Amino acid sequence: MTKLTAPKLFYPRGKVYPEEENNVLEIKSLFDKAVARINSIDAEISNKILLQLHSLYNQATKGDIDIQSPGKSSDTNEKAEFDAWAFLRGKSIEDAQSEYVVLVHELKL
Repeated sequence: MTKLTAPKLFYPRGKVYPEEENNVLEIKSLFDKAVARINSIDAEISNKILLQLHSLYNQATKGDIDIQSPGKSSDTNEKAEFDAWAFLRGKSIEDAQSEYVVLVHELKL
């Protein structure tokens, strides 16, 4: 099994280094592996961590939230998922992917 390591993607804004494009591809690959890992586990994960994973996944795959807030009569979980994703508004897709990978790595599954 491939061991996930924390990504090395903390650069100034804009393309500064020629190898940075390769790093973006690397984080995408690590992100895909982390998603596959989470989808294949049987371990119990706390609701708080699941909510973080869900919101980071949405931000990493869809970008900023583009749906309206659920109404007051909606499910509490639906509202929590909306709020967690909305909190990430403005975070880049690459940053969300990187944070997802780090979070999965920290879970030591």
